[in-house]
Amino acid sequence: MKTVLITGANRGIGFEFSRQYAAEGWRVFACSRRPSQEIGKLAEKHPGLVENPLLDVSDRDRIEQLGRTLSGEPIDLLISNAGIYPDSGSRGFGHTDYGKWMEAFSVNTMATLKLAETFIEQVSRSTLKTIAVVTSKMGSISDNTGGSDYLYRSSKAAVNMVVKSLSIDLGPLGITAVLLHPGWVKTDMGGPGALISVEESVSGMKRVIAGLSIGDSGKFIGYDGKTVPW
Repeated sequence: MKTVLITGANRGIGFEFSRQYAAEGWRVFACSRRPSQEIGKLAEKHPGLVENPLLDVSDRDRIEQLGRTLSGEPIDLLISNAGIYPDSGSRGFGHTDYGKWMEAFSVNTMATLKLAETFIEQVSRSTLKTIAVVTSKMGSISDNTGGSDYLYRSSKAAVNMVVKSLSIDLGPLGITAVLLHPGWVKTDMGGPGALISVEESVSGMKRVIAGLSIGDSGKFIGYDGKTVPW
């Protein structure tokens, strides 16, 4: 049985990953900051497959604690999905909230590296040996033609570099580390005006993950399978 650990799994993209992988018979560690009724219902639907570990990814001690709890579990796929959009309501240049910027880096960037460091043994003992990080095209430097969104863009550009380095450092262990752009998705973060459903986004990202090889490590790939420019 394959195993996946997903952060930010209580809603949106993270929950849909949990739902789809559970439906395929994977063992799912659906991590969220607080107990989730939705995940509870999912666990009832798939007895023995779904667990809901409590995890605030900005709490590095809690990540380590969960790593110890799951020390005996091989993790085929680690999905770093939890993220925040701190620019909501921002008045832009000249009005930067530096506290929110620090929070963005803690959740959107540093958590991914901490997760990789903490669960490296579990991933390396697995069959698939894959780390997938949900990032955003808004972290692409060459794609930035609109400006603004300084906090979110910079935190996602930074996590892109983290994963590129992971792909090099973890390559000798046979681990594949990739970045996934989910598209503009109809979630609480994406809003109702977004272009695609969460089901379409996650189904596409799962197809990308299923087709990965070690040669893809370090790539920035969209839910549609297309390479995203740095």
